Amino acid sequence: MTDNLNIPTENEASSAGQQIARAAGIVMIAYVFSTLIGVIRGMVVSRAFGTSASLDSFNAANRVTELLFNLTAGGALGSAFIPMFTGYLTRKDQKGAWRLASGVVNSVLIVLVAVSVLMWVFAPFIVERGLFALVPDSDGVQVAETARLLRIMLPTVIIFGLSGLVMGMLNAHQIFLWPALAPAAYSLGIILGVWLLPEAWGINRLAIGAVMGAAGHMLVQLPAFFRLPTRRYELNAGFKDAPVRKVLRLMLPRIFGAGIVQLNFVANTIISLSLGAGSASALTWAFTLMLMPQAAIAQSAGTASLPTLSAQVELGKTEEFRQTLAGIVRVMLLLALPATVGLVLLRVPLVRVLYERGSFDATSTQMVAWALLWYAIGLTGHSLVEVLSRAFYAMHDTKTPVTVGIAAMTGNILLSFAFSRLFAQLGWLPLGGLALANTTATAIESLALLELMRRRLKGIGGKQIIQSALLALAGSAVMGAVLVGWMALFGGWNKFLVLAGGAGLGTVVYAAMMWLLKVPEVRAVVWQVKGKLAEKG
Repeated sequence: MTDNLNIPTENEASSAGQQIARAAGIVMIAYVFSTLIGVIRGMVVSRAFGTSASLDSFNAANRVTELLFNLTAGGALGSAFIPMFTGYLTRKDQKGAWRLASGVVNSVLIVLVAVSVLMWVFAPFIVERGLFALVPDSDGVQVAETARLLRIMLPTVIIFGLSGLVMGMLNAHQIFLWPALAPAAYSLGIILGVWLLPEAWGINRLAIGAVMGAAGHMLVQLPAFFRLPTRRYELNAGFKDAPVRKVLRLMLPRIFGAGIVQLNFVANTIISLSLGAGSASALTWAFTLMLMPQAAIAQSAGTASLPTLSAQVELGKTEEFRQTLAGIVRVMLLLALPATVGLVLLRVPLVRVLYERGSFDATSTQMVAWALLWYAIGLTGHSLVEVLSRAFYAMHDTKTPVTVGIAAMTGNILLSFAFSRLFAQLGWLPLGGLALANTTATAIESLALLELMRRRLKGIGGKQIIQSALLALAGSAVMGAVLVGWMALFGGWNKFLVLAGGAGLGTVVYAAMMWLLKVPEVRAVVWQVKGKLAEKG
């Protein structure tokens, strides 16, 4: 017999969707601001270091610190801690929630400090035998520089671990603004490091700025954290607590999966270091540009939806969960597909406007734009993976997305070798092959997760999702045709006008197409705005 309390009404489903939409709107605005600060950071860094070998060293060292963070605290945040912490709050068990939080913080801190110390000791060996493994005649100066930068940035592993857990606690309390602004604080730290520290310090300015930025990432969230109700910290909480051990058990598949994903990035870094000076930096610049719309489109919705989806699972509201997730997927497609087309067609003026100055010359632009072409095609896949993975985590299922991710990323590494060689044989820049490998693997991963979620929920509104995809493709095709004409007619004009005009024209054309095609989500937003304006009037 079905428990009627677990069957959501239409109003309940609508309320959950509106709650996520409001939160996602706040997060999106904050992400846009953070992205703008990130753009300024990119302009400052590119002007100072271009696509130099020193910047390759920084990016390689930074990749190692990201690997360490994701193998420790990163897995706890999204896959295990937030759903369990939200569950305690949903059941009004404040004491249990903060006992869990204290135990996770204590455990993660111990692990992060221990790992960072070991990494500091073995940094030279790891850099020489690991990052530069495919460069037999590697420059000893660059190897030593990379090891030094790694040691400077190791504190960021500890700081980001704690900051990430603070972010999770705030999100669980439906507080999204300050966590979403934290990346802006990180970018500001890097900007200040490059601007204020002596130029004679060279690339070290960037590494010190990263540490400053990590501190800012945590500090900007602390005022909101200290205002949380019934907040408490228990020093004696830790591994001995059953809930903490459960978080760690749930983390294990995620840690393994994160390790595979990060090792994939490390493998790409190792391969790119063997492709000549500047290749690793060009790939990093291009991937950063692809992540800008992905952050606004997918990370905002994923961050805002995880607490709500977790609460729906906790209350057994399967139908409401299904409707909420299906709605998010439809919106992802409506936003990601046109963003992909725009990014592909406007990539050259975008790179020129943002980065081409100082040490970043026309050759650097060519390398980054080429990599961005192949990364941009994967924007939709990256956006879907971001949301679908969080949906599985909300269901306390870390194994499924991790298993799929392992398969996809293993394929990514194999494709990276194959595609880079193929591109070289075709006379193309081989770094584009690494970007295409990432895109291909992520597309397969997103489709697999979508199919597995459909089976798990016994349906996910497939017809409506396909309909949204077709409408988005139709609108994107028209927008793309207009942008091709725009570039043919005005591509030789001032780069700022080309980019701004193309972005504005593309947005207007796509929005008009969505209105003419009577896309429900677009019309719902328009009517909601009209209603708000009428209320104020």
